[in-house]
Amino acid sequence: MSGADLAAIIFASGFTVLVIAIVAVLVKLAKLVDAASAAIRETGDSLVPLLDELTQATKSTNNQLVKIDIITDSVLETTTSISSLISTLADTIGGPLLRVGEIVRGVTGLMGRKKK
Repeated sequence: MSGADLAAIIFASGFTVLVIAIVAVLVKLAKLVDAASAAIRETGDSLVPLLDELTQATKSTNNQLVKIDIITDSVLETTTSISSLISTLADTIGGPLLRVGEIVRGVTGLMGRKKK
């Protein structure tokens, strides 16, 4: 056996080991891809009902927000009406009461002067 034959045998052996290593890596990679595909499939299967529930929750929330808007508008109208009522009462009753107070103060002032 010559040196060239020995080198060819060593090269062939090394190449065989390399091919076996590559095959082992490819087998593991194939298992990884299968596992990832199964995980994606399971996630997709559970994601559809979750999205349906999320859609229903969003619709329900929007309905509640519409009701809250109506309540807020009613509270605003009520507050405006109460403010107007208080202003009207203050104008209607407050003015005469101030005049009565001024008259009472004037009368008590006059009575205080007469005592001296």
